[in-house]
Amino acid sequence: MDAPQNVPCGWSGSIHTFLSLPKADWHTALQEHHQRCMNCPADQSQLLAWDHEFDLLTKELKQLLQVKPALGIYTIIFEYELPRERGRRPDVIILGHSIFVLEFKDYAKILQAHVDQVSAYARDLKHYHAGSQQSTVIPILVLARTKDLFELDDDATILSPDRIADIFKSESVVETGTLIEPDTWINSDYSPLPSLIQAARRLWDDKTQLPRIRRAESAGIPQTIKELIRIARVAKQDNELHLAFVTGVPGAGKTLVGIQLVYENQLDASDLKNNAVFLSGNGPLVKVLQHALKNKSFVQDVHGFLKEYGGSKTKIPHEHIWIYDEAQRAWDADRVQEKRGHPTSEPEDFLQLAERKNTWGLMVALIGEGQEIHLGEETGLPQWNTSLSVMEKPWIVHCPEKIAQQFPAISKIEPCNFLDLTVSLRSHIAENVTQWVKALLDGDFVTAKTLAEQMYSQGFDMYVTNDINVAAQYVKERYNGDEDARFGLMASSKAKNLGIYGINTDWNCTRNIRVGQWYNDPPNSFSSCCSLREVVTEFSCQGLELDFPIICWGNDLLWDEDHWKSPKRSRLNKAKDPHQLRVNSYRVLLTRGRDGFIVFVPNEVVMKDTYNALRSVGVKELKTENGITIIERGSIEV
Repeated sequence: MDAPQNVPCGWSGSIHTFLSLPKADWHTALQEHHQRCMNCPADQSQLLAWDHEFDLLTKELKQLLQVKPALGIYTIIFEYELPRERGRRPDVIILGHSIFVLEFKDYAKILQAHVDQVSAYARDLKHYHAGSQQSTVIPILVLARTKDLFELDDDATILSPDRIADIFKSESVVETGTLIEPDTWINSDYSPLPSLIQAARRLWDDKTQLPRIRRAESAGIPQTIKELIRIARVAKQDNELHLAFVTGVPGAGKTLVGIQLVYENQLDASDLKNNAVFLSGNGPLVKVLQHALKNKSFVQDVHGFLKEYGGSKTKIPHEHIWIYDEAQRAWDADRVQEKRGHPTSEPEDFLQLAERKNTWGLMVALIGEGQEIHLGEETGLPQWNTSLSVMEKPWIVHCPEKIAQQFPAISKIEPCNFLDLTVSLRSHIAENVTQWVKALLDGDFVTAKTLAEQMYSQGFDMYVTNDINVAAQYVKERYNGDEDARFGLMASSKAKNLGIYGINTDWNCTRNIRVGQWYNDPPNSFSSCCSLREVVTEFSCQGLELDFPIICWGNDLLWDEDHWKSPKRSRLNKAKDPHQLRVNSYRVLLTRGRDGFIVFVPNEVVMKDTYNALRSVGVKELKTENGITIIERGSIEV
């Protein structure tokens, strides 16, 4: 039967029904669905692709039913739109006792981007689609310009149209148990993990709670928010001053916790209504969130906030709950003296301001781990203890047990491990990304390679190439037609050898990037990251994420036999430990990807050992063969 208006697919029905369907009726149904999904008509290339797909499937399925007529009752679904993911529509899904995801490509050679695309469809259905979680999901890439091809990849089956029937003849395909009921499957809940920007926009636009996300729940985010709200209510009820530290690995959802806590305080039913503000010293993050939310009240720049209220100023903010993102990066007294003219560290400024307010307050400090990249940010948590030691009023500190000993100045500490987020959400599935990056940057290549194997099995893709055009071709092919996908160029601010490749990281080039548009604009926008026109550095991507960044590795951090080295310190460099800042910069860059990343390493003599180091820790190599991007299997041994 044709898919009704409220069903997220172009056409669905049994294989028997499909084989008796006039092509024109089927074609019309898909065109109408495309118009509903994308708010624009399908272009000529899409129409031709559908036409070819219909002819191929009709021929092959008729032959299949001659051998296995019982499969005629299987359900075939065309252009199923993954809910909340505009543009992500597997070409064909067949429901039997298992779920077959078919993606058709009009190619004669295997592109790794296409393999990864169909594999990602299957993985996301398995992990986020309620109707698929108990079934086997089989990804299949069909190359329309090939014959007699049947190849098993690590994740997907790659075949020619004339071998489609072989999938269903295979003994590995389970044909026992109950057939999957199509209406139930099509209308099952699908709850993908949104990006930070998508999550924030959804909260404010839909005025609802975030959807129930298994990964976010398993990471403890709801318990963290619940605990912070409890602390806020105690502070208000007892008219006390509380300081809560929330720690977490990169991508664990600290910023999402802060944004949702602010949102919870905007609800009409909240007894804490309009009492919270999210503050960040990460200027790009502030601009991106303000651009996404179309509001500048809930998310503000911390330096502007303290310039308005800190130091000797007498003005008092109306909010009682201040959420400071990346609080371990708070400026020390020297930096504040340089920038704002008074020798008070930002932690002390905040605590003094709360005491001057002379009422209840909750300071929530979101603490990242190992990502201090600016001058004045290198003293971390000890600054907060020093500031607490000189306060006049009593403070109650809440923090995970692992950092409780860092606050000897406070007599009343309430340890709570709900305030420690240990699971990275940024990579969708791979929980080992942070550990892999740490092992790589620590020079522990044996551990890194073992972790890489686990990451690939979990669906996180990592590639390296000497050719920036190969990287660009991969991301464009993989995310073609996906309106919500974001990929772009990232590089270290100190990489001085990338300019000749069109990757300009100097301050004059990067300071004019409109980061709100860079992260938020659709892929066809000139200002979008997907245009691959502008590169952001560690300063413009910390706390943010892309589906698949292209990380351009420069000569500011090189592998040298058994350790990482950075250029000698300039006499003008004021950093306490410039090498650690370089390492932290690459830690930031390597933890921005949700689906994976590609590292571009220039083909220069000085970069060769760095390229080989990445290969040796399990990063796969992308190359071109007659203009087609392919993957070289295996890697260099450690």
